[in-house]
Amino acid sequence: MSDPRLTPANDRVASAVLRGQMQHAKFTAGSARRVCSPVADLSRTPGGARTRQLLMGAPVTCFELYAGWAFVQAEDGYVGYLPEGAINEAPQPTHWVHVRASHAYTRADLKSPERLPLSHLSRVQVTSHTGTWAETPLGHIPAQHLSPLPMHGSDPVAAAEIYLGTPYLWGGNSAYGIDCSGLVQAGCRACGIDCPGDSDLQEAALGDPLNSGQAAQRGDLIFWRGHVAWVLDAGHILHANAHSMSVAIEGLEAAVARIDAAGGGPITVRKRLR
Repeated sequence: MSDPRLTPANDRVASAVLRGQMQHAKFTAGSARRVCSPVADLSRTPGGARTRQLLMGAPVTCFELYAGWAFVQAEDGYVGYLPEGAINEAPQPTHWVHVRASHAYTRADLKSPERLPLSHLSRVQVTSHTGTWAETPLGHIPAQHLSPLPMHGSDPVAAAEIYLGTPYLWGGNSAYGIDCSGLVQAGCRACGIDCPGDSDLQEAALGDPLNSGQAAQRGDLIFWRGHVAWVLDAGHILHANAHSMSVAIEGLEAAVARIDAAGGGPITVRKRLR
């Protein structure tokens, strides 16, 4: 059976790529749109619980607008519903926010009113510069907070460390709240590495399994049932976790014992990114 998280079809429409794989009354190629809200909750059903989040400038394919909701597929393949007002035909972005968070201001003046917040990994179109300010359709953004696209970091753990202390949020993908798989996806995305949205999908798609004799090294991923963490160094992990309700650094051995004692079970696999 197809994974509903990754299957762009509902009772009314289905993606044209599914033609021949399923029976449906209406297939559509969809239309290209971008997220135009600082953070938009993606839900499995209209008005349902958040499953993941999408950030400003993120591309989506919109298959349907219905009763105030947009049925979309995100760039990582995840499917769900966004409020219709959360997407538009935004201009092609040129830059991304490489710091934990920034703001778009009314003017090129740090004392001017801010228009909206921008999380790490948000994408914007820069049209010009005024001194140390980048002018965008959203407002003026400190130029030192932006880097040209594409995203090209070299250390996904360093990118994930930006979130240290961020509150834990189930299904979160932003600097204002993030979960374990969101933290892994953020680190990968900042380095141009394709990465699914949930830990089980990440376990299946990312890296190569390590055998028991291979020591952990920075950048490895450790998976438990329903949980994932970055290896910070041989003795520590970085993960968004419900124990501290934050992104935190924890001793590897202590975390393994604590998670097992809490009913999370043993490590299922350790993987090394290619």
